[in-house]
Amino acid sequence: MCAICGIVRPNRISDPDVRTLEQMRDAMTHRGPDDSGLYRDADAVLGARRLSIIDLSGGHQPLGNEDQTVWAVLNGEIYNYRELRTRLQKLGHTFKTQSDTETIVHLYEELEDAFVQELRGMFALALWDSKKRRLLLARDRMGIKPLYYTRQGDGIVFASEISGLSRHPDVSKELDPQSIQQYLLCEYVPAPGTIYRDIRKLPPGHILVAEHGRLWTAPYWKASIPGAAARKNRKKPQEQIAELERRMEESVRLHLESDVPVGICLSGGLDSTLILSCLRRISSQEIPAFTIGFEETSFDETAAASRIAKHFNARHITRTIRPKDVLESLDEVIDAMDEPLGDPSAVPTWHLSRLVKTEVKVALSGDGGDELFGGYPTYLAHRWANWYRRIPPFLRRRAIESGVARLPVSHENMSLDFRLRRFVRGENLPLAHRHFLWMGSFGPQEQSKLYSRMNPCRAMEDLLPEAVRAPRLPVNPDPATQAMWIDLMTYLPDDLLFKVDRMSMAHGVEIRVPFLDHPLVEFSLGLSGASKAAGAQTKILLRHLLQKQMPGNLAHLRKKGFGMPLASWLCGDFQHLLKEHLRPEKLRQGGFWNPDAIDQLLKEHASRARNHAKLIWTLLVFEMWRRRHA
Repeated sequence: MCAICGIVRPNRISDPDVRTLEQMRDAMTHRGPDDSGLYRDADAVLGARRLSIIDLSGGHQPLGNEDQTVWAVLNGEIYNYRELRTRLQKLGHTFKTQSDTETIVHLYEELEDAFVQELRGMFALALWDSKKRRLLLARDRMGIKPLYYTRQGDGIVFASEISGLSRHPDVSKELDPQSIQQYLLCEYVPAPGTIYRDIRKLPPGHILVAEHGRLWTAPYWKASIPGAAARKNRKKPQEQIAELERRMEESVRLHLESDVPVGICLSGGLDSTLILSCLRRISSQEIPAFTIGFEETSFDETAAASRIAKHFNARHITRTIRPKDVLESLDEVIDAMDEPLGDPSAVPTWHLSRLVKTEVKVALSGDGGDELFGGYPTYLAHRWANWYRRIPPFLRRRAIESGVARLPVSHENMSLDFRLRRFVRGENLPLAHRHFLWMGSFGPQEQSKLYSRMNPCRAMEDLLPEAVRAPRLPVNPDPATQAMWIDLMTYLPDDLLFKVDRMSMAHGVEIRVPFLDHPLVEFSLGLSGASKAAGAQTKILLRHLLQKQMPGNLAHLRKKGFGMPLASWLCGDFQHLLKEHLRPEKLRQGGFWNPDAIDQLLKEHASRARNHAKLIWTLLVFEMWRRRHA
């Protein structure tokens, strides 16, 4: 795991560029505290910080080929590098290290841009071909590792984090109004935009090429759902379970590639339990398992995780988070964000990463299981919406929607009344529109009340992430399958993986995600929606696999999610935090929001008239982030 950065200016690299590059690189020392390196020629300068995981003594970056004409820097891990190395050696290539990074330069020599198709792992990389004066950037298929860039005349500047990129004196940090509106809707800023007008994210599964003053991007992989003809040739359930088991064990085995010990982030849920089950079947080594808990029993998973750890003979290490812990760490959590992220689970993820750091540098995580195998009730709700619309409108309004409006307000996060209100709010909208209204915070109507100075709020279609705007949705009759695809393209890389990367790298910890090995992802995409979620049941295929591996009650684990008791804390322990950052007089000084609209949200929530926890947290994080970063 590393931080990478670079500056390309054809025939104009100077000593000041090198000094700037060093400042960019060293601003990301938290990502790579073990080593640093630099390459320079007349057109380009590349830098890297290194967290040593593979080839501890010999993996210094940047790394070049035999004649020093091709150079690479890598953030991440290439899990199939040994196989690639053997193949390349047979073709006559000479290696001077045992590093996975060195594989990249020789593979490029053989395959040019197509080399990225051969990589199996999580990565953001830069490759400089000094003969062709050509820069190639690439990001892994699922977007596990980040990569940012900005054009500078006929050149380009790039880095693993905006914190590094922004050290370049010519990189503008002007906020982008459209990205702010997308953040308010999604609770994150979707690719390829960022919160800044002139800084871009390289989307997952894409390469970027810069040569001779020109720059272009292109996908090298797409998350494709099979058409109707392929869907008719489904394997039998037992065959699917067997193939899932084989692919999961293969992925976990690859993700154990490391020259340092590996642990696991263990919730009380199905995904991390399955990974631990595969891990125990593969290895007899001691397994440290890490869990974060809460005093509030409805959010705490330590008891369930403890039973799972005991079953698999893993050494269980836990920590309980209290409101005081969150308040003490919140500034550091915000500092770890390149961009505002309204997902409250960033806080426990930060604490979990700090706990992991006490024992190991590397840990496996169950991220991706929900999006691939139908873990969210929202997927079922999309099917229910189709059925709900068959009820005559007058009956819906009188018997259902009016009843939902009269439900007593609960301050449990994502309570039944909250879910039902969200459901009736979006049931008659196009699928992508209602999905983001259900999952996010402020729709266009709510946003229009917030602004004191900003461009008029855009229509819903314009606020959607670029990757899922019409007509990009896959043709599939199952709305749950379409919703999973949307999350795979947006929520997973731009929220969950962003969160895990930033919070773990803030502590110099590498989190690996076996569910996102791309052959396993492609297997999942070929499954029917009914094999993942049906009726009121989620993760059907994963549950069948766990039942096979460990019969009994543990195979019927219920999902709690990795959140905080936010709604109740905002009424109590966090009140002074809200007064500090969202009080009307402070908002008026900033001139950004309509303080009266926000004050109404706060009063309604504090009086328990409404549950506005998602909305308030989204605004609070933005304001805290803006005052520290913008």
